[in-house]
Amino acid sequence: MVIHGIQKLTLVDFPGHPASILFSGNCNFRCPFCQNAPLVLDSEDEPVLDNDEIFSFLKKRKKMLEGVVVTGGEPTINKDLIPFLSSLKDLGYLVKLDTNGYMPEVLRKAVESGVVDYVAMDIKTSLDEYPKLCGVENIDTSRIKESIDYLMSGAVDYEFRTTVVEPLHHKENFEKIGEMTKDCLRYYLQSFVDSGNIIGKNCFSPSIEQLQNYLEILSSYIKNVSIRDRA
Repeated sequence: MVIHGIQKLTLVDFPGHPASILFSGNCNFRCPFCQNAPLVLDSEDEPVLDNDEIFSFLKKRKKMLEGVVVTGGEPTINKDLIPFLSSLKDLGYLVKLDTNGYMPEVLRKAVESGVVDYVAMDIKTSLDEYPKLCGVENIDTSRIKESIDYLMSGAVDYEFRTTVVEPLHHKENFEKIGEMTKDCLRYYLQSFVDSGNIIGKNCFSPSIEQLQNYLEILSSYIKNVSIRDRA
């Protein structure tokens, strides 16, 4: 599997576990607020890490790390994803998969193959506004709903999360999201922060008041919902 980057240590991206993050390239979405524009738009121009070096590093860090996060881009569009995750499991690591949920068949296969311990699925917005938020005009939102329903079935530990972007989100989005994910295991709101490498323009951080308002809306549907500091 092609890996373009590594963050050697994170204490926040895999809840409860010190972990490394591996970044794959390419994506089936073009979200204007995407923080990893080079990986999405020009991955062929990005450096590629040698898999042997990655696994050598992970073997050496077994006493310090407990998990590996595989993110993107969008990992589920990679045909080598499941064998790659299996190799991480063979090292004795817990594996977290970050996904936009648009490949429910790959998500299901990964979970049922036993190569994923935790899934974080990004819910961009309410289904009716997905084309605007994910940058794909003819998106089949039934695929998003299928992934949501599968995770909520309890097949694997999971979280849903939404990166809140001004002016792309409004309260009606979160009312519809709350209805769609009612009683889910856990939900996080994250404030958009411009990394300088985003795909689109005119994307801004929401105010604290906006985040709190959206939190209150979701709290009427979901017991375990909170704001996550992305720092």
